[in-house]
Amino acid sequence: MKGFSIRKWMLVCLSLFLVFSVVVGCQSGDKPPVSTPVTPSKVKYPITVKDMAGNAVEFKKPAERIISLIPSNTEIAYAIGLGDKMVGGTTNDDFPAEAKKLEKVGDFTINVEKVVALKPDLVLASTMNKEVEKLKSLGIPTLVLDGKSIKEVFESITIVGLATNKAHEADNLVGTMTKEKLAIYQKVTPIAKKNPKKVWLEIDPTLMTAGGDTILNEMLEVAGGVNVAKELKGWPQVGAEKVAAWNPDVIFSTYGSTSQIEARPAWASVGAVKQKQVFTLDSNTTSRPGPRIIEGIKEMATKLYPEAMK
Repeated sequence: MKGFSIRKWMLVCLSLFLVFSVVVGCQSGDKPPVSTPVTPSKVKYPITVKDMAGNAVEFKKPAERIISLIPSNTEIAYAIGLGDKMVGGTTNDDFPAEAKKLEKVGDFTINVEKVVALKPDLVLASTMNKEVEKLKSLGIPTLVLDGKSIKEVFESITIVGLATNKAHEADNLVGTMTKEKLAIYQKVTPIAKKNPKKVWLEIDPTLMTAGGDTILNEMLEVAGGVNVAKELKGWPQVGAEKVAAWNPDVIFSTYGSTSQIEARPAWASVGAVKQKQVFTLDSNTTSRPGPRIIEGIKEMATKLYPEAMK
């Protein structure tokens, strides 16, 4: 399997998954086993894994000493059963609870010396980690994961599975997430088509929001919402008057506050404020591109269309 393309691997797994799995008609509260054609513990080494930054990293054997530099990667590792292989993380790791006990190698800034001292044979990084090139220059196998879409979150999970001989568990997790995502979409779509709700996504008090090319926008769309800023790109700041003109039906705050939103004089006539449809979202499940994005989608769907999500 050396040099086997990660994208080819994902296409094979996805094709087989669609053959062996039943994805239609599942209930969102159920988590039945997902059939996966990938045999447990059967990844053949050596293997070359291509990460999401285009780096090809060779593994002569499954990684056994893993450090994660970002919470979403930590959650991926634990979700596919790598808790006993984790030797380091950051102060931002808070899920699962066991992650809080990991040796800390930094926060948003990584202490490379601490990383080296823990002797990892795999570091899970992101494009936000400026220390990646230094780690690579030291000969530390480093995979860069960057889930900017739901599909790329699935790809991140698959990549970690290949590097750690957890391809079966990774495929199972992706299958389960796919079923749960579909179940939510099927529940809200009939109502959302008849009564689409315009949503303002507020990332912080400076009126930063999510544009139409972001994973948060994609999650909102699955939940049946229409992003009023979908024509924008990235994570722009928008004027208060512009938001008021959009007149959203619902406002979602990802930073834990609604009082200052509701108190803005310019927004007194906004539908969401008048109808008390201003809600907070769990910032971790909506901002971390990892296994819990489905929980974030479900939370949005439940607040947008509670009658459909009962």
